[in-house]
Amino acid sequence: MDKVFAVNIIHRPELSPEYAEKAYGAGSGVRDESLDIFVFQQQTAHKYGLKTTIQMTYASLFSDEVVELAKHDAKKYGDEIGLSLLGLPCKQFREKYKTEDFCIWMFDKKDKEAIVDDAFSMFFDRFGFYPESTGSYFLDAYTINYIKKRYPSVKCAIATCWEEGPKAYHTCNNSWYTFMDGGPWNPWIPSVVNSHCPAASKEDDSGIVAIPHLSRDLLACFDGNGSNFGTHPQNVLRGMIYYRDKGRYEYPYLYNLIDQYRHLEKYNDGYSYNMMFVGPGWLNKRGRWEAPYSLLAQSYDDAMKYYGMLKQRGELWDMTMSEFADFYRARHEDYSTGECALWKDILYGSNKQYFWYASPYLRTCLDFNQGGAMIDLRPYAARLEQHTGIGTDNVYDASYPYLIQANYRAGYFTHYAGAGTVKSCRVSYHGKQADLCLCRTMARYEKTATGVRLICDPVTVTLDGLDIVIESVFEFEKNGEVVVTRRIVNNLGGEAVTLEEYFTGAYGTTEYQKDMTSVTLGVDDSKLEYKYMGRSITAEGRVVWANLPDVSTRIEMGGCGCVLTASEGIAFSPVYHLSLQKTISKGEIKTWLKLQKAN
Repeated sequence: MDKVFAVNIIHRPELSPEYAEKAYGAGSGVRDESLDIFVFQQQTAHKYGLKTTIQMTYASLFSDEVVELAKHDAKKYGDEIGLSLLGLPCKQFREKYKTEDFCIWMFDKKDKEAIVDDAFSMFFDRFGFYPESTGSYFLDAYTINYIKKRYPSVKCAIATCWEEGPKAYHTCNNSWYTFMDGGPWNPWIPSVVNSHCPAASKEDDSGIVAIPHLSRDLLACFDGNGSNFGTHPQNVLRGMIYYRDKGRYEYPYLYNLIDQYRHLEKYNDGYSYNMMFVGPGWLNKRGRWEAPYSLLAQSYDDAMKYYGMLKQRGELWDMTMSEFADFYRARHEDYSTGECALWKDILYGSNKQYFWYASPYLRTCLDFNQGGAMIDLRPYAARLEQHTGIGTDNVYDASYPYLIQANYRAGYFTHYAGAGTVKSCRVSYHGKQADLCLCRTMARYEKTATGVRLICDPVTVTLDGLDIVIESVFEFEKNGEVVVTRRIVNNLGGEAVTLEEYFTGAYGTTEYQKDMTSVTLGVDDSKLEYKYMGRSITAEGRVVWANLPDVSTRIEMGGCGCVLTASEGIAFSPVYHLSLQKTISKGEIKTWLKLQKAN
């Protein structure tokens, strides 16, 4: 396929931004300033030959001026007019719905439907057609399914903001109750059951293409506060990732981040994607994050200029949201195709490398700074039917649960050995032991007939004077299986070493573990019910497994000729352990991991 760097530039005319009203008070001043900034954004994109998607907010639908501006730009520049379910707060909305709430996914089902119908009918009254695109910070499956059923013209939606979980909550003083962690970082076709999960089949297809709310740095954002690391220029300013040179501010990190997304075409059959979604509040004329308006405006102009330069060179295709939806579906007829990102550190210049993979079966991240350890794992195969909003068990927590999460439940490096969730390999010889988490490496990517493969540079583990050189290979199959090969590549002189592929897991959406007594662990037909007693089952068998009813997931691991062990944790360390162990003097140990829906 031809190489394509697809870019969505999305603007929304927020006439009553909630954060601006809170800070400066409601009134025409806020409204006029927001309108001026929206016009500036539109003019800047058009100046550099770029078309946009105008996501009309609820408040903007009451403005004749904004409606006429949108119609004008659609006719003159080919911009798309869509409908955002952000920007609900305004006098008319508060009076009609008698609430200060403004996040569509937090309302009860009845109000979700009423707000959707209200906004879509107003849009139709204003423009004479229904939109082809919509969006919010997060759209749950219930809302997406309702929109698609009632307004089938919609084919694209902004559906989640990547990694907006406890980290985002903590960096806004524990006040931002919008947990939506665990979704894809790149476009996907959402499942009808759960909007976080990529659809597995035509029957599972919600009928829309979803895009993330922002394109984030897939390393810095995972490790730290995502609000500082995005292709939204004002995020970069908030992260203080810029400098002053000869009277002008420069931000090479922003361009490097855009280029890193361009680079993802290498791993995704020639396709890469980036988006920029900036509301007027981010260019507040009073300045934000110690940055004056002049810098906010300059950074926006420079970002548009860079995209425009790429377009002039034939290296960028600026699409509207609906155009992108058509493009994406044409290139993703195989639902089992995974999205891939081999991501390097572009902020600090280290050799740190992550690999992200998302398919209908799982989302995961490998850290090659820790020998390829799995540091994040989400069981999409479980197809959890989560309901969010008032009247449900998840009023605000729309996150898709993890099985491994090295930031919320620690990884290898903990104060208490064995307490952290991670999947890695231990090497033992003469009573000495080391973990490949301690071995930094780098990986290269290969496409295979049945999926993708990551091959790591060999690492050397020295135990009791014996050098053991190990190459790790990770294969992600289209059927959802993850195959790991640990290969000894040097001559051990007949000495035997033990390799133990292990999985230390938990589950949840925050740092806190729920009761584990529903968990069952086992080897083949032998099993134990979790009792916090540190017990184990060990046998030469076919499969070691864990059933986690609370997240409807069954985890299975297997490997030829291995000794299998399943262990429960204790109350102080509420995790579980699955492992496969084999002693060899040459050759390799090959194991597999599979996630299935339980219950």
